[in-house]
Amino acid sequence: MFKTELHCHSMDISECAQVSVDDITKKYTEAGYKTLVLSNHLNYTTMLHHNCESWQAFVEKFYSAYERLKECAKGKMNILFGAELRFNQNINDYLLFGITKEFLLDNEGLFDMNPECFHKIAKENGILFVQAHPFRNSMTVVAPYYLDGVEAFNGHKGHDSRNEIANAWAEKYGLIKTSGTDFHYNDTPANAGILTDYEITSMTQLVQTLKDGSYTLILDN
Repeated sequence: MFKTELHCHSMDISECAQVSVDDITKKYTEAGYKTLVLSNHLNYTTMLHHNCESWQAFVEKFYSAYERLKECAKGKMNILFGAELRFNQNINDYLLFGITKEFLLDNEGLFDMNPECFHKIAKENGILFVQAHPFRNSMTVVAPYYLDGVEAFNGHKGHDSRNEIANAWAEKYGLIKTSGTDFHYNDTPANAGILTDYEITSMTQLVQTLKDGSYTLILDN
């Protein structure tokens, strides 16, 4: 079986993370993962933190973290480009699978969108729109018809994500279930993701796998 991480942050973009691309590569290869989605925070606060002169400059910086991790993990692990998006309307977070650098460059007003309008654009662009840790404190529950899925298991030890409720919510509304470590700190274990009987080597393949349901959730590895 092949292990894939769906929720990981690196310190060069996510200001709350404390792990370098070298540390991520070491941590996950030692834990037996073959694929990892780098899902750094994509929001207005992060853009301000990096003091980028333009949207294009921010996108270039955001994407460069993926390029660095991919180079570092070359020959050891497959690295896929993802994001954890937050709109300006509240502090909800959404994992994006199938996003591209070109999509980001073409959507400068991304943070001013909302789940309803973004979901339409996501479908047009083959992006899976998954609410991360939807039942944490201060999260707002989103109408299920604006989502493709929910993070049914979030492994962050510093938060009560009420995973059992998220899992039940996904079951009730037939949403895609994902699992992610929400990795920020090098002293915490890589403890989540998905298991497949084939190696996931591209985002296209991952999106299809999530749609097909041909995987098993890793729940606190």
